[in-house]
Amino acid sequence: MMQETNQSFVAEFILLGFSFNPSTTPLLFSAFLMTYLLIILGNGLITILICLDSHLHTPMYFFIGILSILDVGYTTTTVPQMLAHLASQKKTISFASCVAQMYIFLVLGIMESWLFAIMSIDRYVAICHPLRYKVIMSPWLCGVMVIFCGLWGVISALVYTVFAMRLPYCGSNKINHFFCEVPAVLKLACADTSVNDRVDFILGFTVILVPLSLILVIYVNIFIAILRIRSAQGRLKAFSTCASHITVVTMFCVPAMVMYMKPGSEASLEEDKKLALFYNVISAFLNPIIYSLRNKDIQRAFLKVTGWGRAFQGRTAGEQRSKTHDAPSMP
Repeated sequence: MMQETNQSFVAEFILLGFSFNPSTTPLLFSAFLMTYLLIILGNGLITILICLDSHLHTPMYFFIGILSILDVGYTTTTVPQMLAHLASQKKTISFASCVAQMYIFLVLGIMESWLFAIMSIDRYVAICHPLRYKVIMSPWLCGVMVIFCGLWGVISALVYTVFAMRLPYCGSNKINHFFCEVPAVLKLACADTSVNDRVDFILGFTVILVPLSLILVIYVNIFIAILRIRSAQGRLKAFSTCASHITVVTMFCVPAMVMYMKPGSEASLEEDKKLALFYNVISAFLNPIIYSLRNKDIQRAFLKVTGWGRAFQGRTAGEQRSKTHDAPSMP
């Protein structure tokens, strides 16, 4: 819809979403709906387990719980709207809703980027200073670091959003994306976006490249410390602890860095949609799997909270007693 003041401006946008054959819409809707429900279930379950099981009240699981909450919020900002647009012919979003979606998405994404850096610090202290771990990673320090993530996300996202939405949008209102992401929206601006490119690059440096560099430096030190461990089992356990974090960081930060730090003139909207889908939906879907399938603490907590652990132990004990009773006695 176009409205007239001194100059015409866009009052709403049309989200074009993915380019696909209309006959595949039901299949895509079902796939995205199932993925979203599994994201809610997986991340929600991890958060609940961490809250209920006192054995998981440690800095590492505190940060994993925050990550799960961010993943749920991150995907809820975009996926329900995408599902609504797949299910109906109306694919519009108001200007104000577009701004709100852009801002919330950026806040949560920037918080997650810095949270990964904080989680690497936690792993460094746990591996390199195990005896002082609980003293250094105190609840107070963990809370302060999460608050820092939140404040940095709020401020950086505000700068991103203000610089993007201060531009005039007076031409086409069709966004070639499945949600209001900065690079896609800037394509519709009726003004020079070179200043935005510079701002995006500088902010991308502080919210993606700096935490990624910090993670890299920390893990170099962690690997040096791991190689000094004499026990092969100890080295394997330390590497296993770090592997999950490295995998999750790579899935999230690398696509986001490619998306936000390249000049707008070089942006391929179809590639950008695939990248956004990867770090917005796929990473949030895989995070609970990566952190739970190989994590015995999470598995034990699940069995304990559901009561299945007691049932399993009782059945095992019963089988052992039965075997003992049935065994022939020694003459």
